[in-house]
Amino acid sequence: MIAEPTPPAASSPEVLAWKRFCQRMEALGERILEDDFPNTPHDRTEGIAHLADQVSCWLGWAIPHGNPDTPFFHRSNDLFTQWGGPNQDNAYHHAQIDPNRRYRVAGRMHTCEHFVITLRVGFMHMPEWGTKASLTSVERGIEPGDDFELFFGGDGTDPTFTPIPEDVTTLSLREYYVDWQEGEPATFLIECLDDLPAPKPPSAKVLAAKLDHALSQVEHSIFGWNSYLADHRAKGKDNAFASQQTVAKGLSDARYAFLFWNLQPDQALVIETDIPDARYWGLQLATMGWFEQVDPIERISSINQHQAVPSSDGRIRLVLAHSDPGVPNWLDVGGHESGLCTYRWFWPNSDPTPTSRVVALDEIRAALPDDTPHVDLATRSSEIRARKRHLAWRFRT
Repeated sequence: MIAEPTPPAASSPEVLAWKRFCQRMEALGERILEDDFPNTPHDRTEGIAHLADQVSCWLGWAIPHGNPDTPFFHRSNDLFTQWGGPNQDNAYHHAQIDPNRRYRVAGRMHTCEHFVITLRVGFMHMPEWGTKASLTSVERGIEPGDDFELFFGGDGTDPTFTPIPEDVTTLSLREYYVDWQEGEPATFLIECLDDLPAPKPPSAKVLAAKLDHALSQVEHSIFGWNSYLADHRAKGKDNAFASQQTVAKGLSDARYAFLFWNLQPDQALVIETDIPDARYWGLQLATMGWFEQVDPIERISSINQHQAVPSSDGRIRLVLAHSDPGVPNWLDVGGHESGLCTYRWFWPNSDPTPTSRVVALDEIRAALPDDTPHVDLATRSSEIRARKRHLAWRFRT
């Protein structure tokens, strides 16, 4: 019997998939320079950096983290690998899972205040996505410092297991750090409990499929979030909050209000709000196009219920500006003339009523209560150093 001829290496499935990936990334690098993406010189630099970050993120997700039989948490959408406006008070972890398998998630809380686990179909920027089930550490009575153990999958008859809906592909975990203290962050592990044989080495077709999956994730992330931000901005008015919203297929107890700022260097935006009766609330700044956090390391671009300083009347007043106005609750826009300010309040018993107005930066004192304290440069620098020390702990290796 005559053996089939071996195809040239250059035409094998994984090589073709890799060429396709590289060619499409080159084209995407050119595409994000066009006018429907942010296109100042600063934006373009951020855009190329964001594209490189997306390549790293989704190749890591699709290939080394791509086996639901031997899952490991993939840390993404946080300080270093960002998409979709991540919350600065969170650390995010994702693992690929199979509804036909059983899993254990365990660890120790250390300084983590609470966490949320969601069982999902894909990610929000993909054509198919949605949250199918969720649980929280608060619901399970898990507190800072506690050890914990949770089980997922099985036939649903064991009360210690949370069933996995049949179309779920992903277990996502969000850790909450609201106090931003210096201390050991939570540890989490995930393991498949089924006794399975060692898998065969991936075939050329399997690797090609994973490369194509990474390609799809990168392209949908780049185009999807840019359109998401542009569409939401077009529906409202700059420097004003739109009506509160929920994410239809997201976490059911999450509330959001969006404000797109547009500020010149000599302007400031004053936001006033009631304090919501909620387990968690905070405001975050994100870039247009790339939907990344505005520099969360060297600047203060987020604030939450532990960090915000209330005025003497019990309301919260925040100031968005390009330079330090010398008052509490300054959010630094990081040189971005425009961007998104997201107000989040989760597990609420009440809804806030935020308002906003643009004022001249040199008139900011007149726009705030007379007893608003002064924040000097040394105090501001100390705040930033404290935040950086916490982040060094939260994202330590």
